[in-house]
Amino acid sequence: MNDLFDLPATLLSLSWPELLALALVAGGLFVMVVGAATAFSPESAVLRRRIRAATDTGLRNDIVRPWDNDPTGALRLFVPLSGRERLKVAAKLRQAGIHAPRAVRRFFLIRSLLAALLPAAFLALAWFGDALPDAVTRFLAPLTRLTPAHAFMISVGLLALGFYGPALWLRHRISTRKTAIERGFPGALDLMQVAIEAGHGFDVAMNRVASDIRRFCPALADEFTIMQLEIQAGKPRDEAFRELERRTGLAEMAAFANVVQQATEFGTPVSEALEAYAIEMRNDRELRAQTKANQLPVKMSGVLAACMMPVLLLIMLTPIAIRWVTVM
Repeated sequence: MNDLFDLPATLLSLSWPELLALALVAGGLFVMVVGAATAFSPESAVLRRRIRAATDTGLRNDIVRPWDNDPTGALRLFVPLSGRERLKVAAKLRQAGIHAPRAVRRFFLIRSLLAALLPAAFLALAWFGDALPDAVTRFLAPLTRLTPAHAFMISVGLLALGFYGPALWLRHRISTRKTAIERGFPGALDLMQVAIEAGHGFDVAMNRVASDIRRFCPALADEFTIMQLEIQAGKPRDEAFRELERRTGLAEMAAFANVVQQATEFGTPVSEALEAYAIEMRNDRELRAQTKANQLPVKMSGVLAACMMPVLLLIMLTPIAIRWVTVM
């Protein structure tokens, strides 16, 4: 009880960086608790269950369920209110291969939680590290000796890392997935050509290829499977091809859609069109590799000049410096 009465005096004795850091920790913990309680609370209210029952369309497939849900309640603290911003993040998540219906909410929630938890955990270890066991205290000794200003700067850096880290991870995953799809696409076209020449229809051939390449290129197999599910759900083929291009973010998918549609409209065998397009893609890949190989000497010259010029200058100027010092 005495400690409780001494709390205002203790707060007044703190410096302003410590008070600001304490306020940040308290605000982050409050936002985290309220957001988690609202996002994961069981829907036990009768009115809420009735509203959900009235608005539920009975569609349980992730492909046809709505993506861009308006945030409600405490989720407004995490999810942007701008629909355009949410659509941009939703498109990036799709390009990264994340197709869950509530992926946008989870992304912003995870980003907010990391931005609050990382500095809070650091400050807790820096302030209360002395109360931990001796082995842990010796390990955390550098943290406990930090000044308030340094602790505040590190906590701000951790906050920025937690806030922007998921975005950087998402960008890296999109790049990796695009590279995997580009490498596996020509082989998938060859398999599709063989399946069509064997007598399968285009949809059956795509399903067969998706099942065959799943072990080698799961990203491309998932995209083919989603496209076929959309067509089976009633979406027109041209719209399904456009969605395939949006999900992957590759221009090769748009060209693939044009090849298939033009072959269907003009009566050209689809297998021949796919073979020609696969050869063209391999030629483009070879040309890009040659371009990078031609750029390599120019890039290496800059690195060699930056590494060798100081050494050459030392070799040439050292005797002159020695003679000048001797003479003077």
